[in-house]
Amino acid sequence: MIEFKNVVKRYSDDVCGANQLTVKIEQGEFVYIVGQSGAGKSTFIELMYREEKATSGHIKINNYVLENIADKDVPYLRRELGIIFQDYKLLPRLTVFENIAYAMYVIETEPEEVEKRVTELLDMVGLADKRDNFPDELSGGEQQRVSIARAIANKPKIVIADEPTGNLDPATSDDIMNILEEINAEGTTIVMATHNNQIVDEYKHRVLEIAGGKIVRDEEGGIYTNEQADL
Repeated sequence: MIEFKNVVKRYSDDVCGANQLTVKIEQGEFVYIVGQSGAGKSTFIELMYREEKATSGHIKINNYVLENIADKDVPYLRRELGIIFQDYKLLPRLTVFENIAYAMYVIETEPEEVEKRVTELLDMVGLADKRDNFPDELSGGEQQRVSIARAIANKPKIVIADEPTGNLDPATSDDIMNILEEINAEGTTIVMATHNNQIVDEYKHRVLEIAGGKIVRDEEGGIYTNEQADL
């Protein structure tokens, strides 16, 4: 569960990334975060995994109250989240298998369980034959699939996807969306920031539109743009 109440994030007196943000996302939802560049989408995303700290207000992610969380406990919060980045952020000197396994070794998972889980994930994302390849030997779409597998390796309750199709062609974007849909169908919450209007319009889910650091539209099964929204 994700809950924001009156959240403000000020970078300076003149720059406000979040302005009284209030929203609740229940477990198992799939939510798009849309809006123009500079609207506050990245701030919203980064506040969820405490990359940024709110100036004021209340944020609760699962059982963590972020305004009270100590810096030493932030890694434990992030272990409950899967994060997918537009630029993949794979470790270049590790193989596909090792990149996915790394997330599990960090929490001291037994090697046998790592082997079983990573093998399952490679099958799920269609990369079983690429397990020994390095990231620079993969296409952009393949690297993003590795990133997704890594993000869900520890079975997080929430997956945060920041422009996961931003560098991909339409067909590959559909492949990525089908994987995210499958993950969501298993009960995982998906929060996805995107500029991809075709994805939002085709794969219908709740849409939160942000402008000026505020949520200006909250629509179930919405489309990417809404002429009535205050842009």
